[in-house]
Amino acid sequence: MSSTPDPLRAQITQARRTQILDAATHVFAENGYHRTKIKDIAKAAGLGTGTIYNYFTNKEDLLFGLLDRLNETEQRLPAFEQGFEMGDMRSFFGTYLQHRFSVIGESLDLFRAALPEILANTTLRTRYYTTIIEPTTQLGEHFFQMLIDSGHFRTMDAQLSVRAVASSVMGLLVLYLLGDTTIAERWEDLPDVLTTLFFDGLSPDEAPASG
Repeated sequence: MSSTPDPLRAQITQARRTQILDAATHVFAENGYHRTKIKDIAKAAGLGTGTIYNYFTNKEDLLFGLLDRLNETEQRLPAFEQGFEMGDMRSFFGTYLQHRFSVIGESLDLFRAALPEILANTTLRTRYYTTIIEPTTQLGEHFFQMLIDSGHFRTMDAQLSVRAVASSVMGLLVLYLLGDTTIAERWEDLPDVLTTLFFDGLSPDEAPASG
C-alpha cells in the first residue's frame, strides 16, 4: 500500500535544499570547487555537517544540484511549450534569452569556480554533459523540429541549429569570464543582438540596387 505524499514535508525538504544550495553557491564562488569542504557549506548554511548528507550525497552532488538549478532544467519544457503556444517566436526567443542572460549574469562567480573543474575532471565533465547538457539539447531539438514542422521556421538541421544557438550563449559566457570588457559592460544588450542575428541575419534590410 503506497503512502500519500505529504505536501508540507515536500515543501520543507525543498526549502532545506534551497538553503543548502544557496550556501554552496557562495562558498564555491569564494573558495573554488576543489578547496570547498562540506563542513564549509554546512557552516555557511547554519546547519550541522551531517544534515547536508540527508539531502546531498557528496560535494559533487551539491555542485550538480547548483548546475541543474542554474540550467532551470525542470522549467525548460513548460517555457518552450508556452513559447510554441504564443506563436510569436521572435518575441519569445528574445524574452527567453533575456531571462537566461539574467540568470547567468547573477552566477558568474559560480561558473568561474565550476567550469575549470568540469573541463579538467573527466568524471565531472561526463556527468555534466549526460545529465544536464544532453537532455536540454534533446529538448531543444524537439522544440526546434516542432517549429520547423509547423512552418514557424524554415527547413534546416535542427540538431546543429540548436547547438549553434546554445554555443553562442556559452561562448559569450566564456569570453566574459576571460575578461572581455565589452561583453561585461554590455551583457544586458546581448539578448537583443542575438535575436537580431538569428532572426534577421547579417544582410541589409534592402539589397542594393544592381547596375
